[in-house]
Amino acid sequence: MKLPKMRSTTVLAVLHDEKVAIGADGQATMGNTVAKSNVKKIRKLQGGEVIAGFAGSTADAFTLLERIEEKMNSYGGNMKRAAIELAKDWRTDRYLRRLEAMIILASKTELLVVSGTGDVLEPDNNIAAIGSGSMYAQSAALALKRHAPQLSAEQIVRESLGIAADICIYTNDKLIVEVL
Repeated sequence: MKLPKMRSTTVLAVLHDEKVAIGADGQATMGNTVAKSNVKKIRKLQGGEVIAGFAGSTADAFTLLERIEEKMNSYGGNMKRAAIELAKDWRTDRYLRRLEAMIILASKTELLVVSGTGDVLEPDNNIAAIGSGSMYAQSAALALKRHAPQLSAEQIVRESLGIAADICIYTNDKLIVEVL
């Protein structure tokens, strides 16, 4: 018996005024049913110097987070180099390439989106979003960053995720937000 595909999640990171905030909603669904409403999709890595957010299968994401932390340790904490090496492994390793997840990595100075297709993207406008409601949250964050620059990175993330929760049925308003 094949289980229904697990969907949901909106993760958003904003680098603004020398601060980075990353947040995620708490909803996980299976088919058209909410399986859990308070999933924690944000993790601190490298002693709190890097924050990661994930979308997709939780077990797969944890596997990838362990690997990215190992890579960062191998490359002296260099987040970009570690992400590139993870993306190479993820794309070529027979076990890893079956994992279904995406990751946002955030430090005080950069944002990266890492995918299983081998992509390591530095997003435009210092705004990164993944998951079902990502385009809603990203659009809201871009508008807020442009038209309300007095808001903090955390305020932009919270407001944008709230807007995504109002629009996307796979996103709820139970938010976890971390700031560096």
